[in-house]
Amino acid sequence: MEISLGVWVALVVGGLPFLGLLLWWWNEFWYVLPLKLRGSPTGAKLPPGHLGFPFLGEMLTFLWYFKTVGRPDEFINSKRAKYGDGVGMYRTHLFGKPSIITCLPAINKFVFQSEEIFPLNWPNVDVVGSRSLVAVQGSSHARLRTYVMNVINKPDALRRIAGLVQPRMVAAMELWALQGRIKAYDESKKVTFENIGKLFASLEPGPLLDTIEELFVGVVNGIRAQPFNVPGSAYHHALQCRRKLEAIFRVELEKKKNRKEAVTTDLMDGLMQITDDEGDKLSDKEVIDNIVSLIIAGYASTALSAMWAIFYLAKYPNVFQKLRVHEMQEENMIVSKNRNGEFITSDDVSKMKYTNKVVEEIIRLANIAAFVFRSVTKEIEYKGYIIPKNWNMIVWVRYLHTNPEHFDDPMSFNPDRWNNPAKPGTYQVFGGGSRICAGNMLVRLQLAIFLHYLSVGYKWKLLNPDAPMMYLSHPRPVDNVEVTFSKI
Repeated sequence: MEISLGVWVALVVGGLPFLGLLLWWWNEFWYVLPLKLRGSPTGAKLPPGHLGFPFLGEMLTFLWYFKTVGRPDEFINSKRAKYGDGVGMYRTHLFGKPSIITCLPAINKFVFQSEEIFPLNWPNVDVVGSRSLVAVQGSSHARLRTYVMNVINKPDALRRIAGLVQPRMVAAMELWALQGRIKAYDESKKVTFENIGKLFASLEPGPLLDTIEELFVGVVNGIRAQPFNVPGSAYHHALQCRRKLEAIFRVELEKKKNRKEAVTTDLMDGLMQITDDEGDKLSDKEVIDNIVSLIIAGYASTALSAMWAIFYLAKYPNVFQKLRVHEMQEENMIVSKNRNGEFITSDDVSKMKYTNKVVEEIIRLANIAAFVFRSVTKEIEYKGYIIPKNWNMIVWVRYLHTNPEHFDDPMSFNPDRWNNPAKPGTYQVFGGGSRICAGNMLVRLQLAIFLHYLSVGYKWKLLNPDAPMMYLSHPRPVDNVEVTFSKI
């Protein structure tokens, strides 16, 4: 008996809702149902939530809030509204894996301080470098971290770096004033990359550095992309850029190896010389992976912070006036006058009380790292909830800084809120535990110096004060903060 076309159409149309329902619940059947059937002796259960569609999980919902409507904090608010606060954990499926989101201070602290259970895990570690500081564990991590901290984050290192970064900052701002109109993000990237390139690999401005910067932009854009290695995807492009960077740095590495004398003039030199307990040095891959990952961290965080400094000081003229006028005698102008044109020092920066409050407020609102990824090495229970082995933990630090329960009027730029310390556990811009960002003081130092020269010498105005925001791969206005810029 033949089945008519109409019957086939009816079967297909009628089956679509069933297919959609099956796809919507597929991840729950695959990942969650076995855990529920197994049960827990203590009665613990999975955190509330939903794992979404096969492969995609909740990425479409994530992209809806972060890209389409531009309200990233509503991603967490929607979960709190639907499932309640609980202990601040929600199950989901993001960036290719089943995951537990954490968004409240207590659970975030627990994850950060339980390094053995929750080791750091970047979603696209092949883009960052599998042998880099952010990827290795145990003694390898401790050895690398100690060295990097000594080179870029200790007081003696910061004194040296303060002198190194200022000539390019001063020259850049003078050029901006001559141009009269700039895009702050584009220009801050240039000067930041020149300083980072010099500090980390002795790279000087020129065509090679310009090429490297362009490749790093591609890498950064792919770090948090969905890991689909197909032509046209951000992840695929990031891998291509990564391979080209490896080739460039391998050439630079060979040049350093062929020098007659071993000298330490930059971070790469130092990485080539450190040894483990057995006297073994890092392999070429380890050196290159670490240079790439450290440049990514230093470049992105500093450039974005400088951009947001220009943005917020233009949007909040009262803060700019206080920074430039009301605090002149106490810090910025007195430093400038006493130095008679000399560069300021890291010791000077430490005395700039209001400037440092502005620094913290910029970093809080910039939210450069919206979330941090951790793996789960063994199944554990936390306050009545199961955290399954081999899932990801996504520590949603951004939500700490934009939550009105933690900061009054959180989206307002108010450096005076730092007259008192933040509530415990609510300020985690650089992560926490043994994995707290190794260059956190370097970022603060460079931003404070940047603010100093802005406040005593320049004025600017936003050309698009109501420009829409974009939040991926990092938050910034879509016009990259276009301003008119001139000397006072």
